[in-house]
Amino acid sequence: MFPALEPELKQETLPDPYEDFMYHHLQYYGYYKAQRGTLPNSATHQHIWKNNPRYLLNGSFGKREDLIPDRLQKEKHLWPSCLPSTVRRQTGAMSRDSLMLSSPFVKSRQLLYDDIGKVNPHLREPRDLFALFSGSALLQAPRWPVECEVIKERIHHIEWVPPQPEYFYQPTGNEKIPEIVGEEKGTIVYQLDSVPTEDCYFTSSRVGGKRGIIKELSVSLQGPEDNTLLFESRFESGNLQKAVRVNTFEYELTLRTDLYTNKHTQWFYFRVQNTRKDVTYRFTIVNLLKPKSLYTVGMKPLMYSQLDASTHSIGWRREGNEIKYYRNTAEDGQQPLYCLTWTARFPHDRDTCFFAHFYPYTYTDLQRFLLSVANSPVKSQFCKLRTLCRSLAGNTVYLLTITNPARTPQEAAAKKAVVLTARVHPGESNGSWIMKGFLDFILSNSPDAQLLRDIFIFKVVPMLNPDGVIVGNYRCSLAGRDLNRHYKTILKESFPCIWHTRNMIKRLLEEREVLLYCDFHGHSRKNNIFLYGCNNTNREFWLHERVFPLMLSKNAPDKFSFHSCNFKVQKCKEGTGRVVMWRMGILNSYTMESTFGGSTLGNKRDTHFTTEDLKSLGYHVCDTLLDFCDPDRTKFMQCLAELKELLQQEIHKKFKELGQDMDLERSWSDISLSDVESRYQTSFQSKTRELNQKKTMYKKKKKALKSRKQRNKQYQRHTLMPESKLTEDAPVRTPTAAVWLECSTSQLNGRGKSTSLDPTDMTTLILTKNKDRIQVFHLIYDHCITVVRWRWW
Repeated sequence: MFPALEPELKQETLPDPYEDFMYHHLQYYGYYKAQRGTLPNSATHQHIWKNNPRYLLNGSFGKREDLIPDRLQKEKHLWPSCLPSTVRRQTGAMSRDSLMLSSPFVKSRQLLYDDIGKVNPHLREPRDLFALFSGSALLQAPRWPVECEVIKERIHHIEWVPPQPEYFYQPTGNEKIPEIVGEEKGTIVYQLDSVPTEDCYFTSSRVGGKRGIIKELSVSLQGPEDNTLLFESRFESGNLQKAVRVNTFEYELTLRTDLYTNKHTQWFYFRVQNTRKDVTYRFTIVNLLKPKSLYTVGMKPLMYSQLDASTHSIGWRREGNEIKYYRNTAEDGQQPLYCLTWTARFPHDRDTCFFAHFYPYTYTDLQRFLLSVANSPVKSQFCKLRTLCRSLAGNTVYLLTITNPARTPQEAAAKKAVVLTARVHPGESNGSWIMKGFLDFILSNSPDAQLLRDIFIFKVVPMLNPDGVIVGNYRCSLAGRDLNRHYKTILKESFPCIWHTRNMIKRLLEEREVLLYCDFHGHSRKNNIFLYGCNNTNREFWLHERVFPLMLSKNAPDKFSFHSCNFKVQKCKEGTGRVVMWRMGILNSYTMESTFGGSTLGNKRDTHFTTEDLKSLGYHVCDTLLDFCDPDRTKFMQCLAELKELLQQEIHKKFKELGQDMDLERSWSDISLSDVESRYQTSFQSKTRELNQKKTMYKKKKKALKSRKQRNKQYQRHTLMPESKLTEDAPVRTPTAAVWLECSTSQLNGRGKSTSLDPTDMTTLILTKNKDRIQVFHLIYDHCITVVRWRWW
């Protein structure tokens, strides 16, 4: 065999477990062709590959070029967007693999070899976990439900920041409320043929959506003088179901509901062509479902001109006048509908323009960004791109792991984790812009970014619901359900994105501490940016969950509002990512809500947010993480002290408004923090009002005389009552206890005794939860029972 290695082989008496496993594994799949005796042990294995140039692979194995899944090369529906040079790199990787296949020992591509110190063969990671992006530079085409028609034209918009602030629209009160005419009196100029509603369900998908010839849904122009607008929304993230022309320059628009549902009409994104300059157009969306909207306080729609983009590099901008959000009086359905109307003037004749609810960020936009990261020789060293799972339609849900390589295993194990997700609600594209800002910073060469990568492992899912983003849904997946209410699900096949995300975090918690979880969302009724968290019930970490939001408000004072944050855990939110991760053990578990409108704070007051504003918040998240984890705990303790003071002031204020005095020093731990949240002030007031009513009832209750028969029945009933019921649950039983005390008092007074109980003091004893006072209550109760027994006898 190898004479020089025979002495070493004779010393081995037991087979190596790894080699034994590989022998059976490779032989089963037909890769191993040699006899069992020709396979050397591990030590010999290393000598052969290290010293024989035939088996040295130039240190190339393990690089990203070699990790391209073979099935990608077989996909017929990929979008080529690269140069032929990438194909040569792929071919080079295959030739290096062919060297491995020529080995007489192991004929497999599943082994990797390195030339650092000793050559240690190890198994390649499963291919499904590796990114779809590498040197091949191919974009995976989005997969659509087979019911959806999709135009072949690719839609792409440039990024642009307006040089001047875009102020809110100031309502005058004289805005026109157009009468809803409908298709009976108008002319349908655009309408989708068939839209899957709640009576249907998702069955299958394919690239390009529906088979067959794509129909032209817009009306045909009668000549160059025809000024009818041509509408289109059958592209990625587009949403418009019908357009009705009710006047020369006035159109009524109907949005498509989320696929396989009959609700969630909020997101709109459509194209218009054949525009006319210096003409005022009016657009009215007639089937919105939310009774409240930021359009009532000055938010404007977004408009994009392709001619402006190509000639002046001007992108999305706020546009609109005479904006009015109102209830639709012509509704005939079971649920009330609302209308949004606005006027607009196009900058050019015969231009192609777009309108949108907010800055679009599509699945293809995400893939382009991830492709640039994967092709960066620097960023790809500390950002590993993986496939978390496939969506219902078969689109890839990406998982990014971002961290600097650790020098020792101990250093790697000591790192804490941070989990960030976005776009569980597909129509909330502002979450993607914040995520992009975070990724831009954490992948940069900034010293702060390098420090964060040194001390944390970041797990990032940038788009949880790619199917919904692709088809233009506002809230649901193709299952017709809100994924952010199903994080507790066990239905892996119905909700794969959520199930795999929760499972990934569960495994992560078994390995290390997860310091923070944050899910990026958008909000349609409140301005600014704020967080929803979970009140901590552990007194050791009391108010700690509020420190990170308070720090963030100090780092971004003109965008982030701590006053708008809320930490109440409602029963209807038990299935959200925030609450489920909190119950799994993540103390700092948040939902970040960013407005569709703008800011009411500081220098940005009454201005719309731009994409740059949202991306800057991603940077502020990183900055706040450094403050939050600073070994010098001065900032942390200062914020904690400030939180306690703010909370005391808030509680004092609310009790004062309700005419109540409360000693916070003695009763602080008995106050439910959820009841003093600004968002739930009504609940807090109602509870305090109920308390007042009970006190008044006991004060005004008259002492009724009872016959001996009634007193005997009352005694028999109460002597059977277990004493355990008069514990801290006593307020529930207070009417009965009060009657007993009153009865006893009246009897004592009737015998001429000087003993008496003030009803006010008695009520205080009943209503308090203080254990010492409960003990006093027990003593008084026992005394009364003794007196009544003596009197009865």
